[in-house]
Amino acid sequence: MSSAPVFAPSALLQPPAMLLAAGRGERMRPLTDHCPKPLLEVQGQPLLQWHLQALAAAGVPRAVINTGWLGAQIPARLGPVFEAAGAALPLAYSDEDPSGQGSALETAGGIARALPQLGPVFWLAAGDVFAPDFTFDAAAAAAFAASEQLAHLWLVPNPEHHPLGDFGLSAEGLALDLPAGDPRPRWTYSTIALLRAELFATPWCDIPAGNPQGVRAALGPLLRRAMASGRVGASVYSGRWTDVGTPERLQLLNTSLPL
Repeated sequence: MSSAPVFAPSALLQPPAMLLAAGRGERMRPLTDHCPKPLLEVQGQPLLQWHLQALAAAGVPRAVINTGWLGAQIPARLGPVFEAAGAALPLAYSDEDPSGQGSALETAGGIARALPQLGPVFWLAAGDVFAPDFTFDAAAAAAFAASEQLAHLWLVPNPEHHPLGDFGLSAEGLALDLPAGDPRPRWTYSTIALLRAELFATPWCDIPAGNPQGVRAALGPLLRRAMASGRVGASVYSGRWTDVGTPERLQLLNTSLPL
């Protein structure tokens, strides 16, 4: 007889997580015409499941998934609890578009909508990114919670499709919003981060918690404002990472990258 899943004892040491899964996935068409992008399969399982497995293994106590395009398919597939390797990860959903027709709120707008379901500190990861080696480390979360940082980003080497990168990285471990022409190297934001709910309040953001008016807003401007005050840390993640933004990249993961 199989045993029931148990909640990881380290869960109390971890903040919750938010997974971004609401986008239309225009560049993935026609694959996303009838399937939300985070449910497209890599090596036999949905993209989103790779993050969920890592979160459950790390003892994260719960995850909130925002939904938009064909959003009803995601809770139908994943249910209220994700079970993996004897651990159970409760799931909640933040529905940004009951019609399922793709009217998502963008990253900051979606986080603001889900904020009442999150705590003062939370993990963030995009559901369409493949990063099977990433560990949602409890020690990193504890260090961030004890700091004055508003965000901590994981950066990756610039992929071919994004050669100029996003942010610099100081010797002190701060993310830098480098001006145009600055010769210092830039890295690409992996879309994995630790965030503080304070980042989504004034003076950084003017969207009320819960985003009752459905304001669409990107996360980048908030991060850049916080960087200007020296309140965004960063680390380099050197493991496998793919922004699954085109059918060709998805095919490559399924045919050329053994796990």
